[in-house]
Amino acid sequence: MKPIIGLEIHVQLKTKRKMFCDCKNDPEEKLPNVNVCPICLGYPGTLPSPNKKAIEMVLKVGKALNCQFPEISKFDRKNYFYPDLPKGYQISQYDQPLCFNGFLEIEGRKIRIRRIHLEEDTGRSMHFKDKSLIDFNRAGVPLMELVTEPDIRSAKEAKKFCQELQLILRYLGVSDADMEKGEMRCEVNISLEASKEDYKVEIKNLNSFKAVEEAIEYEIKRQLKLLEEGKKLESETRGWDPEKKETFPQRRKEKEADYRYFPEPDLPPIELKDFDLEKIFSEIGELPSEKRKRLKEEYPELKKEEIEVLVEEKEATDFFEETFSEAKALLKGKDTSSLLRTIINLMLTDLRGLMLETKNSFKDLALKPKEFAKLCVAFYEKKITSPVAKKILKELYGGRTKFEELLRKEEFEIIGDEASLKKLAKEVIEENPKPVADYLSGKENALNFLVGKLMAKTRGKADPELSQKIFKALLKEISQKE
Repeated sequence: MKPIIGLEIHVQLKTKRKMFCDCKNDPEEKLPNVNVCPICLGYPGTLPSPNKKAIEMVLKVGKALNCQFPEISKFDRKNYFYPDLPKGYQISQYDQPLCFNGFLEIEGRKIRIRRIHLEEDTGRSMHFKDKSLIDFNRAGVPLMELVTEPDIRSAKEAKKFCQELQLILRYLGVSDADMEKGEMRCEVNISLEASKEDYKVEIKNLNSFKAVEEAIEYEIKRQLKLLEEGKKLESETRGWDPEKKETFPQRRKEKEADYRYFPEPDLPPIELKDFDLEKIFSEIGELPSEKRKRLKEEYPELKKEEIEVLVEEKEATDFFEETFSEAKALLKGKDTSSLLRTIINLMLTDLRGLMLETKNSFKDLALKPKEFAKLCVAFYEKKITSPVAKKILKELYGGRTKFEELLRKEEFEIIGDEASLKKLAKEVIEENPKPVADYLSGKENALNFLVGKLMAKTRGKADPELSQKIFKALLKEISQKE
């Protein structure tokens, strides 16, 4: 039985102010109930005023997701009671959303987007052993909701849709969309195609890509098992227990009629002719799918997984391309045939390793591409060894030192003097008779061991190619004597 899956994704928008008042929109605020006012707390007699920037952000997302736009959109009241909803209703959109009929392509398959609309977020409930408290700092924050058609056919595809959407939102600069922080929240609607029942199970508040994938996989198995046992499936809302890795029942699933939607009487309709759509859409830069295609065409040496790493963070591609440009300029017409591989290897292994250790992103990286390019060129031209390059990179990483200053340090100077290396190589041979015997008996890998020992003696400063050449010559002399 094929699963029929649709997603409802809520995204907090990165505006300075809330949706219908002038309160600060600050997700990092630690003190509860400080970014509040009579409007977002729902006091009688207050009037909302829409945040134009939030509307423009949603229009950008709609354009990036191939949506159509109405001439007129409007806000509606969605009526339900919950303690974290201060007004007793939510200002949302119902039958005239800002964007509709779009799609997002995932691995060659178009997932249709039914609608993208704008609403206000609720407060945050915090439950303790003997009481529940509410923080209204989040109440009234601009919240974009995206609803797909039930076109998704697997847990993996749902996860990829969420990941690609997150990338697009970050590229557009409308949201950080961090699921762990609640800036992007996913709900899944799922049923099985061959079932005779007319039902839909909703799984609420999934806060990670892993949770999306695991919850769908579990729910498919659960529904299939019940159908095989001849049991009836009913529409319901379920939660996800990440510890037990299973869904659990919460309540019956609400229908649209339960919310008693009607047009928001305190807000006029939104006429899109009042917005400079040409200007808004011109601010949309290169999107992830476009970047993948361009990188593949312009840098055919890049592997698919390397392109994905570069696309994952918008600033990573900028850093790579600026480094590559600076490095080519430094080489001044010399051979650059394998320069890209040198740069990408240093960037995605050594540099990225340091970034993971320090929990930095390319966005806040202190190291400038120009300094990194100098390091890459020195390594490319074999002026420094791999161990030395790693040491210099650690020094450069903080952004407080220049490459030339480090290279002048005695500890980083490469040893390319044949006489000095030959003397040290003889010492290595005397100290390691077994690897020498192994090499002489035909075990070529023993040579790498001997070169490694020489590198250790020189603290990684020995020219590796010259070192290999010296060892081969010395070992050949020993072989001939025997």
